[in-house]
Amino acid sequence: MRDVDFSGKRLGLREVTIADVDALHAVYGDPAATEHLPFDPRTREEVVDIVAEAVTAAGAEPRRLYVLAVTDRESGEVVGVARLHIEADHPHSAEIGLGLRPDHWGRGIGTDLIRLLLVFGFKHLRLHRIWGARSPANTAAQLAMLVAGMVEEGRIRHHVRAHGAWRDSVVHSALEDEWEGDRDV
Repeated sequence: MRDVDFSGKRLGLREVTIADVDALHAVYGDPAATEHLPFDPRTREEVVDIVAEAVTAAGAEPRRLYVLAVTDRESGEVVGVARLHIEADHPHSAEIGLGLRPDHWGRGIGTDLIRLLLVFGFKHLRLHRIWGARSPANTAAQLAMLVAGMVEEGRIRHHVRAHGAWRDSVVHSALEDEWEGDRDV
């Protein structure tokens, strides 16, 4: 699959472009949005580099990295970013990550986005396992992953260094043969 343009009921996923830098910086550069992410807020220049990497990755063969703009279906506005990274040594497994603008929190969009990523990964990329890691303090991500059909696997101690300290990660996953499908996407 080359050019991603994939939609659910409320959200869409599409390739990021240089025109999305400011919208993505509203996520990557926001201290609240990055509080539980494994990095400090990014500068606009760093977001330009992320978008450039995404554009390059979109042309790779085989493609291993998808960095996608998350759009509101009604307005077309970019409300977040989603990443799906296929493991080189295990090409049927991928890690997902996501970030949403804080002004869109509390509406179930995180759950919808995770479901959309699962549909995309299992049905379109033919993956077997999709996993994601979250900060133990990020209970909103925990709930979103569980409601979307992912299973909590366990804790990786001192997994990432973020915001000046070591932090654990809690891993969640979904398997294609256990996954209940694309209901309510």
